[in-house]
Amino acid sequence: MDLQTTTPPRVRRPRPKVVTLSDAAAERVKAIMAAADKPYMGLRVGVKNGGCAGQEYILDYAEAAAPLDEVVEDKGVTILVEPKAILFLIGTEIDYETTRLTAKFVFRNPNETDACGCGESVTIVPAAFDD
Repeated sequence: MDLQTTTPPRVRRPRPKVVTLSDAAAERVKAIMAAADKPYMGLRVGVKNGGCAGQEYILDYAEAAAPLDEVVEDKGVTILVEPKAILFLIGTEIDYETTRLTAKFVFRNPNETDACGCGESVTIVPAAFDD
């Protein structure tokens, strides 16, 4: 008698999105893209060193995905996250706020530990994962 056991293939659970957009941010990005001088693939998001708190968020048009970009689709918008920024942005929601004096994109990042007084730069620690 031949007892063969087969192990069922592992089903991978879906990975959470690195970043998400609020409804307001998605609508604003779509409007900006529609008014752009040429077609773009999506929105590039990253983090760079700078400012008095140490780091600044980057938003730019994306013409094409770089080989290691994390590609996120959310609310009809393609977001390309720079590879070096992924651990700093995990769990971030990008919102768009309009007040009487300003209109701007706002990052709600659980990895932020500090921000400068003017709000232009932040301190971010990489996301920690529990085993």
